[in-house]
Amino acid sequence: MEPAGAAAAPPQEANPRAPRPSSLRRTLLLGILLPVFGFVLINTVVLYRQALSAADTAYDRTLLATAKSLGEQLEVAGDGPSAQVKSSLLYSALEAFEADNRSRLFYRVSGFAGELVSGFEDLPRSRENLPAQNIYAALVHFYDDEYRGVPVRMAVLLQPVAGLGGQGMATIQVAETLELRETLARQILLDTLWRQAALVIVIALVVVVVVQRATRPVRALSHALGARTDNDLTPLPTAGAPRELLPLLDATNQHMQRLAHLLEHQKRFVRDTSHQLRTPLAVLKVQVQSALRGDIEPMQAFEEIGHTVERANELANQMLALAKVEQLREDKTTPCTDWAEVVRDVALDLSPLIAERSIDFSLDTSPTPVRSHLWALRELSRNLLHNAIKNTPAGSRLSVTLVSDARTAALTISDSGPGISTALRERLFQPFSTETGAGTASTGSGLGLAICLGIVRSLGGSIELINRESHTRVMGLNATVRLPTVPSNS
Repeated sequence: MEPAGAAAAPPQEANPRAPRPSSLRRTLLLGILLPVFGFVLINTVVLYRQALSAADTAYDRTLLATAKSLGEQLEVAGDGPSAQVKSSLLYSALEAFEADNRSRLFYRVSGFAGELVSGFEDLPRSRENLPAQNIYAALVHFYDDEYRGVPVRMAVLLQPVAGLGGQGMATIQVAETLELRETLARQILLDTLWRQAALVIVIALVVVVVVQRATRPVRALSHALGARTDNDLTPLPTAGAPRELLPLLDATNQHMQRLAHLLEHQKRFVRDTSHQLRTPLAVLKVQVQSALRGDIEPMQAFEEIGHTVERANELANQMLALAKVEQLREDKTTPCTDWAEVVRDVALDLSPLIAERSIDFSLDTSPTPVRSHLWALRELSRNLLHNAIKNTPAGSRLSVTLVSDARTAALTISDSGPGISTALRERLFQPFSTETGAGTASTGSGLGLAICLGIVRSLGGSIELINRESHTRVMGLNATVRLPTVPSNS
């Protein structure tokens, strides 16, 4: 055990590993911007490759023009089998085809038999076959290769050469280093990137502004709820709210309406309880003081005190039952209960009262499953039957019937009492209404029928009190309760 003077343990801190609540704005921004960024990235790559392809096509045409110029300088020397291709082209003539001093050109001209006619002897010969067709009106093939350790772009042209001594097909190879192409590729990449970056920035700014404006009603709703007092349960305004927020506002207003109803019920319960219990407690105090002073006999005092305690206990139990009825409105998991069995048990519990008044009692029930808690059906059946017993004259008839069909179960309690007037019928269901059918004061607490009405409404049923008449004479009162039955397949 810790010593008595030990300090209290500090309050536990929030769990740092608890997941942070998600942000609606962050979700919207990420959900919109990430796909946009992905699309822009893919579009940038595609545009860059298309630009490179266009640049390669342009520079390849220059290489083809160079190869054709070399082909125009070829001629055939000799006759017959000894005919050979000759070229009078000097390397300095290629300077006209060099775009600038950042790139260099190399060439090789091969004769009919593949022999070197002119150019660089170590320039590698083409190892690939010419394509069957291309976009050029010539037998030309382009590919990437390496010469003297430097990457080059190679153009191979098959050039027909004819002369008086013979004719044949010469092979012209022109290689260009890639400095100029790489410079152009970098420039294309930079131009594409900054344009796409500007586009992304514009899109991001637009999305941020739109998301801020779209989530403004949510923030306004949060601020409005945060500024409310604890007991402010007035409905939230829905005028001007976005359509997407209306379901949330409606659900919130319905919830606050239920809370307001529950709070009002609690206030009324506390007020009524304090008011109703004050009378028996005051009576009990007077009776105890009178007994202590010896104003009445001890046995009479004990009987009066016991009677007062019994009434206070009955009132407290009914007040608790009335408060418990509110729980039925929120309970969505009510079990299936046989109402007929409950009615028989209640009749058995009240049989001493029936026998005491020599009432001609009849009970007719059949199995009737309904959705309700056992205590609710017992309270409902007991209050109705107890009221009927009190209002039935001694030696008169009292009948209870319970019938049902596929949709509805009906409990009818028919007494032989004086009935009730039309003006009193609705007032009897109000709490603490203690008038009898004749309009005189009753000894009850006035909560029985109020409890019955609350239970019936929470179970989706109805209750009515109807006078049973014969030739304009009231023969008694029928209290009928109807509740929905449980389908046979559930």
